[in-house]
Parts: sequence; structure tokens; C-alpha cells
Amino acid sequence: MARSREIKRQVLDLLASDGWEAGLGDLADLGQPAVAPLFSALCNAAPLVRWHAVTGFGVVIAALANTAPEKARVVMRRFIWSLNDESGGIGWGAPEAMAEIMTTSPLIAAEYHNHLLAYIHEDHCRPDCYLEYAPLRRGAVWGVARLAQVRPDLVLRAEPDLLCALEDCDTVIRGLSAWACGLLGLASALPKLGAMSQDQSILELYRDRELQEKTLAILAAEAVCRITGHAPAQN
Repeated sequence: MARSREIKRQVLDLLASDGWEAGLGDLADLGQPAVAPLFSALCNAAPLVRWHAVTGFGVVIAALANTAPEKARVVMRRFIWSLNDESGGIGWGAPEAMAEIMTTSPLIAAEYHNHLLAYIHEDHCRPDCYLEYAPLRRGAVWGVARLAQVRPDLVLRAEPDLLCALEDCDTVIRGLSAWACGLLGLASALPKLGAMSQDQSILELYRDRELQEKTLAILAAEAVCRITGHAPAQN
């Protein structure tokens, strides 16, 4: 028990430190004992600690998948269960961590990417998958965009769902969808991105291991630039 508490303290101290990225290799070497502290960190009061935990999951579970793939699958199944109504929990950080793991592990990506896509797909035949609660669905849309950065072929079929999400009533979901559409080069998104070009609503975006503030207008302009290959016009 004392050993578990010490590991938890070490992991949380690492995630909260300025030099956290340099310690990711040590986190991966820690392996299975790092999993419980990382789950705990997903509910930390500090946003950066939560996001660093998401990155940490990608590093730790990818290493685990290489040596003990079934243990990595157990972690993925735990995430999926946490997002199930019957779990009695909320599943904070689960879609984001699942996606990050899939960016680092080809094996896990091949086996679990369909679960991530289902979280943003409103299927009346399978209502148990779609995340109706907007704060959770934000995580799933972020996850689709994050996976699109590394394995776009696995998320291209989410195009209709991302187009719908561009008109979501939730500002964060709209912004994250714009990011995803740009990464996937979806020309079909251009009209809706154009409509977003004057929206100065601000959201926080964890991208490239940094927490950034972006307006919807900026994210829309970035997406249009990626899709068309042309820089946005200067006013």
C-alpha cells in the first residue's frame, strides 16, 4: 500500500512539473503501476495535469501493448465501461485518453478506433454509444481530431458526424470539429467553416502538448487553409 501511494505521488508530481515531458520515458518504464495514478490524474483539479495524464496514457499503454497487449486491452475496456451508463460513473477524460493511446499504438488503434467514432455518431439503433452529454462529447470530438493527426485513414468515415458537429450548440464542440475537418481535408466542410469565420467565441484547445486559447474564427481559418491550401485573406 505504501508503495502504491509513493508511485501515485511520483506520477502526480511528474505530471504537474514544468519538465513533465522529459519524464515520460520514466513513466513508460514504470508500466502497469503507473495506470492507477494516471486514472486518478484524469480527475485532477488542474487542467494541465489532466491533459498531461492523457499524454501519459498514450506513452504508458503503447509500451504496455508492445509487451503485454492483453493488459493494454484491459485498460481500453475500462475506459469503455466508464462511459457506459451502467458504470455509475462519468468517464472524465476517457475518450481523450483512448484516442491518445491509439495515436501511439497501431495495435490498439486497429482494434478500438470504431468505439471512438461511435461516441460522436448519433445512431438511433444504438443509442448506448452516442455521448449525449456535451462535456463528454467534447472529449470524443477532440479524440477524433487527435487521431486524425496521426491516423487519418481510421477516422475519415466520421465526416458526416463532424459536419453535423460544426453546427452543434456547444462552442467547444464546434471548434474541435473545425480542427478535425481541417486535419482530414474535408472540402464538404467549407461552407460551414465559412459561416464560422466571424465567430469570436473562445475555447481552450490542448494541441501539440500545449493548452492554447483559440477563437472559432481562428480554428475555422486554419481549417480552410489546410483544406484549400490557401492562406486566409487579410482584412
